Amino acid sequence: MDHDATRGVGAGGGAVEVVALGESMVTFLPSRPGRLADVPSFERGIGGAESNVACVLAAAGHAARWVSRVGADGFGDHLVETIGGYGVDVSAVRRDPQRPTGVYFRTAGDRDGDGHEVAYYRAGSAASAMAVGNVDLAAVRAGRVLHLSGITAALSDDCLALLRELTAPGPGRPLVSFDVNFRPSLWGDPDGPGVLLDLARRADLVFVGSDEAAAAWGVDADPRTIRDALPEPRALVVKQGAQGATLFERTYLTEPHTTRDTVTFVPALHVDVVASVGAGDAFAAGFLSATLRGLPPRERLRHGHLMAAAALTAPGDLGTPPARDRADRLAALDDATWGTLRLGPGWTQAVDQVIDPAVDQGVDQGVDQGVDQGVDQGVDTGADRAVTRAEEEVHHP
Repeated sequence: MDHDATRGVGAGGGAVEVVALGESMVTFLPSRPGRLADVPSFERGIGGAESNVACVLAAAGHAARWVSRVGADGFGDHLVETIGGYGVDVSAVRRDPQRPTGVYFRTAGDRDGDGHEVAYYRAGSAASAMAVGNVDLAAVRAGRVLHLSGITAALSDDCLALLRELTAPGPGRPLVSFDVNFRPSLWGDPDGPGVLLDLARRADLVFVGSDEAAAAWGVDADPRTIRDALPEPRALVVKQGAQGATLFERTYLTEPHTTRDTVTFVPALHVDVVASVGAGDAFAAGFLSATLRGLPPRERLRHGHLMAAAALTAPGDLGTPPARDRADRLAALDDATWGTLRLGPGWTQAVDQVIDPAVDQGVDQGVDQGVDQGVDQGVDTGADRAVTRAEEEVHHP
């Protein structure tokens, strides 16, 4: 990947680390539980897989950009202003005078519950008109990492063509991160799962849930079976729900010029779930953040779990992420202590009150030195090495 002066700058003037492209919508959250037909009022929020990732990354201190199209309407204003308020660069978002900004309503129940309802009003939205010819491709490719998802591919033929253009190999291509995000209701084309598999195979880093891989491609939910179906990406993260997540990371051997996978599994945290919406996006953001900082595999997965826990314990799509130093301390815990953590609503603001005091004492007393040595020393150069090595292996295997 090229790191010259043509790379973009973030909202704060620094070089863009991650660009996320995709649709964001105004979401209406119910004022109380019940059927949509019975809920008397809603509170306005925002929701979108890719913009969620950008917002979490920006809140965690990274230079992030969101690229999309929104309507020339008040809802478009709200999205741009709110996402920009997180510190995300929104300068490449385009306004569409003919098409509206997408919106959706959902019930207060968890997505996996029988009573969960979602009503989408996104057909013909401004974002569905994204195409190779009306998106600033230079701005999209300006970051060290480009984050995409399968949701965009399902919005229209033009959106699919755009994703195929962005995932095509070629000089100057950023490291491509792809979250499969299989949404059966969005796909009118029965070949949707095949399209997603093709896009995932073109990416460098892929996130996929074991359940969605089974639903989309009919494969066994075992992570190794999923890796067999997706051997091409340098890194594959298989999310296994409450069980945890497995990272397959390919390394190149000079002798005898072969490759092998390093496999890392990290169990999920015990979380008092408020709502599951946005947890997968937060996990991706946490993993990407740790990757950019050059952290090792276990810590990358743990940062993913911590960011997911922040989303799971909040009612909307976006939870407040933990402060970086606190997340580093938790991510550096020994396995036994990690397994004892239980996080509930408000934990990112008041960690001491929601983590067992003995555990927190262990965090404060036993992790400082490890964090200082493993994170604070040489993080910038470590991140450069990690991402640059990945880019070199992608483009010059």
